[in-house]
Amino acid sequence: MDLKVYLEERRNLVNRALEAYLPAVRGPAFRVVQAMHYSLFVGGKRLRPILCLAAAEAVGGDPGEALPVACALEMVHTYSLIHDDLPAMDDDDLRRGQPTCHKKFDEATAILAGDGLLTEAFHLLAAAASRFEGREAMLLEVTELLAKAAGYRGMVGGQMLDLMAEGRKINLKELELIHRCKTGALLTAATRSGALVGGGNRIQVAALTSYGERFGLAFQITDDLLDVEGDAAEMGKAPGMDEQRQKATYPALVGLEASRQWAKRLVEEAMAEVESFQDRAAPLRELAKYLLVRRS
Repeated sequence: MDLKVYLEERRNLVNRALEAYLPAVRGPAFRVVQAMHYSLFVGGKRLRPILCLAAAEAVGGDPGEALPVACALEMVHTYSLIHDDLPAMDDDDLRRGQPTCHKKFDEATAILAGDGLLTEAFHLLAAAASRFEGREAMLLEVTELLAKAAGYRGMVGGQMLDLMAEGRKINLKELELIHRCKTGALLTAATRSGALVGGGNRIQVAALTSYGERFGLAFQITDDLLDVEGDAAEMGKAPGMDEQRQKATYPALVGLEASRQWAKRLVEEAMAEVESFQDRAAPLRELAKYLLVRRS
């Protein structure tokens, strides 16, 4: 399959849905929604929603039915980026080559825009209930899954651990926990939720969950590598910030080559998890392989 064409088609599908779910508003909410919209559409690969759609497709479901869940995932992801960029966190000026939300607007507006996107994600899931009449239990499971992945058991907890690890030596087990929570939890939620919405059986859901876990960790390892070896123009932000902030990363702990080999092994394991889906999982296999060559 042509991954570039597939990604473009799915990205356009997600963007159209996001435009519909978060239209421009007038009145008192104008500024905060403007900031939410800016951050949501300033760029991005839409990786998490695309993984969700691809997982639904892999189990034989209609990816279009998974769009509310896919868009909720992207809203949660975007909120996390807004807050990560704040002066109290990573204090970044650029995101995807454009001013970060607090630079484009101001710090208070950025905090509220992040809060707005997080809560809107769950409003979107609740509003989708009529779309899944007779499958409310599935939607409730997906909602719980996303809340767990986004909260202190997942992304928020991982961010806290990441901040606590700055400037001190940690072991590999601690580093893996940080990355599985901070980055991996939401990526795993994307594939598992897609499998659930697509109507996958227990074995299929387990396989796609396992794929997501391996994909998520491989993604973070390659992200760590890009911060060392990446190009600022391609990434849309300056490389070398992890070292400057004394972040815990795979290259810092085990070296560049060992990190590459670890990522390669995880990608191979992820691809093995979806082998039984045959052609329906072609996008998932290509996405996993893409991790090893991505430049942004």
